[in-house]
Amino acid sequence: FLLSNHAGSQGGSVARAILESKKFVVRALTRDVTRPSAQALQGLGAEVVRGDLNDGASVETALKGAYGAFVVTNFWDHHSKEKEVCQGKLVADTAKRLGLKHVVYSGLENIQRMSGGKLEVPHFDGKGEVEEYFWSIGVPMTSTRLAAYFENFLTMWKPVKASDADYYTLALPMGDIPMDGISVADVGAVVASIFNSPEEFLGKAVGLSAEALTIQQYADVLSKRLGKEVRDAKITPEAYEKLGFPEAEEMANMYRFYQMRPDRDVKLTHRLNPKVKSFSQFISENLEAFKDI
Repeated sequence: FLLSNHAGSQGGSVARAILESKKFVVRALTRDVTRPSAQALQGLGAEVVRGDLNDGASVETALKGAYGAFVVTNFWDHHSKEKEVCQGKLVADTAKRLGLKHVVYSGLENIQRMSGGKLEVPHFDGKGEVEEYFWSIGVPMTSTRLAAYFENFLTMWKPVKASDADYYTLALPMGDIPMDGISVADVGAVVASIFNSPEEFLGKAVGLSAEALTIQQYADVLSKRLGKEVRDAKITPEAYEKLGFPEAEEMANMYRFYQMRPDRDVKLTHRLNPKVKSFSQFISENLEAFKDI
C-alpha cells in the first residue's frame, strides 16, 4: 500500500502519478472526503479515507499496512511551526512503529539552524526539523525540497499595474540572482520516480526545480505570453520587509535564503520527470488566470 496525504495540490499530484504508474494501490488521507479533489481521486481508483495529522489514531489507521507514504504538512493551515513539527513527528513515530519501507516527506531546509539564527523562516524551519527527526529515529525517508511554485505567479506574485504608467511589475526581492521554480502539478511524477528507485534516494534530500530564472527573466516570459510589459520592480529585501502584510518579514528572509542559491537540481528533476514544464509552458497553459490584467 502507499498512502498519500492529500494536503492540497502536492498530495493530489503525487496520488494521481502513482495511480497512473499502477505499481501501488493508493490510500489518500484527507480531512474532507467530500471535497471535489478527493472525489476525483476516488474516481481514479484511490481509497480515500478521512484523516487528520493532529490525531494519532487516524494517522495509525491511514498508515497501517502501507508500504510507504508521501507526507505533506501545511504550515499555512495554522501558521504555527510548533504544530507543523508535531504533525511531522507524529507521522514519523507512526511510520517507525509500523515499519514503513519508504516515506517521501515534502520538506525544506532548517534555515534558522543553517544561518546560525540570523534568518528565521518558520514555514521552512519546521519542515527542516521534521526532516532531521525522521532520519534521527531511523525511518527510511527521502525528503523532496520544492522550489518556489510557478502557481504563485497566478495569485500572490501576479504582476501589479504600475501606478504612474502602462506597465506591470513583479516585486520579488531577488536582485539579479536566479530563483528556482516548478509547477506543483509536475511534482507527482518526480515522487513516483523516487518511490521506484529507493536504493538511489533513501536517506537523501532532493531539491526539485524545473528551471531557475532571474526576476527580469520571469517578467520577460510574462510580457511575451501576456502581451503586456512586465518589469522587475527591483525591490530590496529591506523594502519588502516593510510592506506591512502579516508575513512580510518571514518572506523577506525566505528571499534572502533564495539569494544564497539553495540546492535545487534542475537536471535531476528533468530526469525524474521528463515532462516537467518550463515557466513559459506553464504560463501559456494558465493564461485564464491573467484575463483581468
